[in-house]
Amino acid sequence: MTLDDLRAFVAVCEAGNLSAVARDLGCTQSAVSQRIKRLERETGIRLLERRPRGVAPTQAGRILQRAAADGLSGLDLALRQLRDLRAGDGGTVRVTTGATTVRHFMSEAVVAFRGRHPHVNLEFRTESSSRRCFEAVVDGDSELAWITLGPPVRGIEQHPVIGLPWVLAVRSDDPLAARERIEPEELAGIRHIRLPENSTSRMRLDGHLSHRLDGDLGHREPPHGEGPGAVPPPSTTSVADWDTALLLAELGVGPAVVPRPPGLGATAHPSLRLVPIPALPPLATGWAVRQWDALSPATVAFAETVTACLGRPAPPVPGSP
Repeated sequence: MTLDDLRAFVAVCEAGNLSAVARDLGCTQSAVSQRIKRLERETGIRLLERRPRGVAPTQAGRILQRAAADGLSGLDLALRQLRDLRAGDGGTVRVTTGATTVRHFMSEAVVAFRGRHPHVNLEFRTESSSRRCFEAVVDGDSELAWITLGPPVRGIEQHPVIGLPWVLAVRSDDPLAARERIEPEELAGIRHIRLPENSTSRMRLDGHLSHRLDGDLGHREPPHGEGPGAVPPPSTTSVADWDTALLLAELGVGPAVVPRPPGLGATAHPSLRLVPIPALPPLATGWAVRQWDALSPATVAFAETVTACLGRPAPPVPGSP
């Protein structure tokens, strides 16, 4: 069996169709079929079964598909890294990020890295969730992904870099803007703008607030309509990223509970005030990789440059102590 046989087999399992894979590979359907038959001779077991609308892997086929897909993505990544090493001070660093990550977390690092490594290409891919970022790393599309850290993920290393404090973002003319801090329990009566759907930051916030309110309700009668473990009543407004939540809060659409991005300067939102919520644990963010020790030198250098830049004091923000 060859690597090309395995690539063709995985592609057939995913497409469920021999002719479609043949078109993608620029060969005949018979050639693809021969690759599958060679694998079946080597393994001594049937790997595909015919269906009314194509083919599907057998139980044995699914086992081989999972193993081959994991191995091929790792091998493809390794081959790209070897090409980068052969190129010396060149090659490509591939990073998957959220919509506003580069602006808030990496802008200074990109400039610094470019000055030290002018011949290294930087490629940024934008995804809408940590789960999609994990998939990009697992598939080998990116060596690095900037994520909100969460539970362990199979085949992924998570490396924390910086914790983001939670703040209540309000217009400067809002009565809450004069506050020095907000307690989590006070958020129960504030209809704040929803964080991105299915995002780790939203799940973490809801979990923290539910836990705080659950403990608080253990010592008092719940208000009318509020059950145990209730979270603050959300606004009917929802957003796709933190920057949009900050902008809508500044426009007076409603307050927003968000992690304070490290790159948020004083002039970015002149009519906005960020009131700290110090009782909420900071939101941990950092890198996701397949294996840190297997990263190319250029990729490690970029990750370490980002970490070093984020270790410097953040710029002041109006309304923050």
